[in-house]
Amino acid sequence: MVEIGEKIRRLRIEKQLTQEELANRCELSKGFISQVENDLTSPSIATLIDILEILGTNLTEFFSDASEEKVTYTYEDMFETENEDLKYKLMWLIPNAQKNEMEPIMITLEPGGQYVEEEPHEGEEFGFVLSGTI
Repeated sequence: MVEIGEKIRRLRIEKQLTQEELANRCELSKGFISQVENDLTSPSIATLIDILEILGTNLTEFFSDASEEKVTYTYEDMFETENEDLKYKLMWLIPNAQKNEMEPIMITLEPGGQYVEEEPHEGEEFGFVLSGTI
């Protein structure tokens, strides 16, 4: 079982923050952050939420068991849909990837086919032709 302080320290280091920088952003003392990281004291829920917000996470993510997160996917994990009128197949390669920074999909176009995106988004797109030409 990972202690709260250890997880906070790891997140702080990943964000390249010193204890003092984290303390200043949370309006806490450096000593308090040190005590939390060394599991000498426990923050209140409100203080923990503030700390986690600065560290770019939330209570749900912080307390979830990251070791359960799947990183290898097979064909059985993928979801496929087809539009016969526009002659394309759309395959989501990773289930529930919309929570990630990138959502990989594979579009297969038949000759003369076209894909029209139905839901606009603010993110970037990346395309790579595996075979054929567009």
